[in-house]
Amino acid sequence: MRINLTQQYPIMDIQENLIFATNGNLVVCYKADLPEIHSLSEKDFEDLHGSWFQALKSLPVGTVIHKQDVYRKLPYSAGQLPNATFLEKATLAHFKDREYIAHESYLFFIWPKNKGLNKAKYVNPFKTVPKTLPEGLDESLTGFVGTVKDSIGFLNNSYKMDFAPMNQVQILSMTDTFFNGFNEGFDTDIVLNRDHAQIGDHFFNVLAINNETCFGETVHSSKTDDGFTSDDFVFHQGFIDGVGLKLDENHIVNQVIYLDDRHKWRKVLEKRLEELGKSSNFGTQNKVVHEKIGVILDQINRDDTARIVRGHLNVVFWAREARELAKIASKIKTEFKELDIVPYYSKGEERKNYLLNSYCCFSPNFSDEDLYVTDLKHALCLFINSTNYKSDATGIIFNDRQHNIPVLKDVWDERKKRIKARNFAIFAPTGEGKSFLANNILRQYFESGVRLVIIDLGGSYTKFAKLYPEQCITLRYEQGKSLGINPFYINGLHDLGPERFEDLTVFLLELFASGGKVAKAQEVAVKKILVHYYKNTIDDRHSLEGLYNFIRDHKDSLLLELSIDAAYFNTANFLHIMSEYVGDGLYSFLFEVNGDRSYTIEDKRLIVFELDEVKDNREVLSVMLKLIKSAIQRTIWTNRGEKGIILFDEFAKQLKFDNVLESVEFYYQAIRKQNGAIGIILQSINQLPSNSTSASILENTQVIYSLRNEKGYADLAERLNLSSHDLNQLKSIKNDLKGDRKYTEIFIKIGRESNIFRLEVPPEAYAAYLTEGPENDRIMRIYERTGDMRTAIMEFVQSNFQK
Repeated sequence: MRINLTQQYPIMDIQENLIFATNGNLVVCYKADLPEIHSLSEKDFEDLHGSWFQALKSLPVGTVIHKQDVYRKLPYSAGQLPNATFLEKATLAHFKDREYIAHESYLFFIWPKNKGLNKAKYVNPFKTVPKTLPEGLDESLTGFVGTVKDSIGFLNNSYKMDFAPMNQVQILSMTDTFFNGFNEGFDTDIVLNRDHAQIGDHFFNVLAINNETCFGETVHSSKTDDGFTSDDFVFHQGFIDGVGLKLDENHIVNQVIYLDDRHKWRKVLEKRLEELGKSSNFGTQNKVVHEKIGVILDQINRDDTARIVRGHLNVVFWAREARELAKIASKIKTEFKELDIVPYYSKGEERKNYLLNSYCCFSPNFSDEDLYVTDLKHALCLFINSTNYKSDATGIIFNDRQHNIPVLKDVWDERKKRIKARNFAIFAPTGEGKSFLANNILRQYFESGVRLVIIDLGGSYTKFAKLYPEQCITLRYEQGKSLGINPFYINGLHDLGPERFEDLTVFLLELFASGGKVAKAQEVAVKKILVHYYKNTIDDRHSLEGLYNFIRDHKDSLLLELSIDAAYFNTANFLHIMSEYVGDGLYSFLFEVNGDRSYTIEDKRLIVFELDEVKDNREVLSVMLKLIKSAIQRTIWTNRGEKGIILFDEFAKQLKFDNVLESVEFYYQAIRKQNGAIGIILQSINQLPSNSTSASILENTQVIYSLRNEKGYADLAERLNLSSHDLNQLKSIKNDLKGDRKYTEIFIKIGRESNIFRLEVPPEAYAAYLTEGPENDRIMRIYERTGDMRTAIMEFVQSNFQK
């Protein structure tokens, strides 16, 4: 048998998401957006099963529901990845064309022309019903479409699932792809012979669950995922997920449900039970069927909510070589055997029937002999409720746990759909790669236009900064050298608004008031002096020394001219204390200003403060912390329309600095008014003190990253109120640093959503993110010789990774 689709097209018309089929059936079409694989707990599967039942149980008698899940082996196109910078191009080249399984899930509601129990074994699906194209829906069809919309609305209220109406382009593409046998680059005919089924270059076959005897004792909404379950934690998967994504072959899973009249089927089953009872002594098979039908009848009679259905499940699979079909069939049988299910292997006419009726317009054509009878709750256990890891439109690149292909996760969440605060925390013991992970996240943020201020103790971002020398500045203490930052610099008078004067006032008061309590009168006095200074200083090289000299030169008339009482500003005290930072003062080099304007931080998009060398010098450290606040106020705070991130690396070590925790809490509160985020990196959550300040910080941290921790995750789970499934996910983290595709695994929780992701990077990014060890030393030596970090990385990669 040869079918030419162009001559026998199954669709007469499409109106929005409604198909008017040539055989008289009406099909309402939706595309499903399902939860990510591995993200669901046992309770989640139960809740989804309950949602399905509530949504479908009230559909009218005669409705046919067809859920179709299509799995195809495809090369990863990498079209969604950015491709502008050195590391972006390396990432795209590394992952492009990597094979993975693409999954598309559809949900069809069919109102068949023939709503009775099918008597004929085989129905010609291409037989055209002579009728004119309807101008609109009649009353019964309108009612059917209305109840379908109600059901979809109920399903969409579950935050884990979403069903969108398909449009004409999607419906035609789905239809053409199905009947073209998923061949690409050419159109072809369907050849269905007794010995084989072939469409173009692909050979097809089918395994089906088509009667009650196929099932074992019980079915469930989920089962244990043996691939990830261990002695101390349990992972769950959907009951038939083994023939879903995990099959790793080209195939389609079709689940068809006929919603029948409860009373009609009770009579049918009672009659069948009576007939089997008379012949039960003539064979074991009859006894088994007799018992199963008895159970179904008992359930219907006892449960008023039971909804009798007929159902059909099949797995259509294909390969380029006919001999490969036997191997795939063996894999599917093995998966079903794990579930105590015995599938039916169709041949000849039966196979043709199952293949054609797996198209949504034809799925009402299955006969009674192709359908099992059961309760709706039982049938819904066979639905597939998870899909691939899902990429957001934009975000940070991680990798999925299935195929190690890139996944974009929007951890910024501009529209705040998942999180209200985009602050993040990274938890990992020493040596597990937290700085590597931070480099990966921050580098991508930076290249997408986000400003960064990093407070670092270990030089973890040196190579990162040197990749972008014109846009970055590293501020570290070196005896006798300027810090390279001038809080008083302005590009012009337009820079001088109330907020700028407020910031400079806070900076000065913190510098010379030595942490003492500052009265409002003092603040007003300092602001008046600053305004007067800028108005009366023509030289655009404003600086701390310039302000000092201005106050010194006008000390006799300044307060009188500005109507400032001497009690509110002690000029002598100011000049005495600030003399340490100007002229010949001990720390004058910290604020030294020269003609090089490259040190203006407003022009920099990455500012790294390295505090490790000054941690024992209380005075310099105090100044550095004040400069950090000044830098944040002048960059991250300046433009609310521009995204900015403040990162505190090795946060636990920074906590020994006075007032750091309180300062960070201040940033957390202030960041709400800005278009920004705060990140902290800790070896353990217990390094954060158990007090109200820490509790406030954690409450406002809604993006969590955790790497592997051999000591366990109980404290993390307790203080962050993680779910039991979150904890199981954490316990399942495994790294592979020896295989061909080296990766670390990361637990990522964004609001309520969580999953395990992988971090696999190209060799160029690996070299850029290294923070210690002999390989890092080699790269830095090459950099010292070449003076260019990109050249150093490429030279290192060529010598280390090329075969």
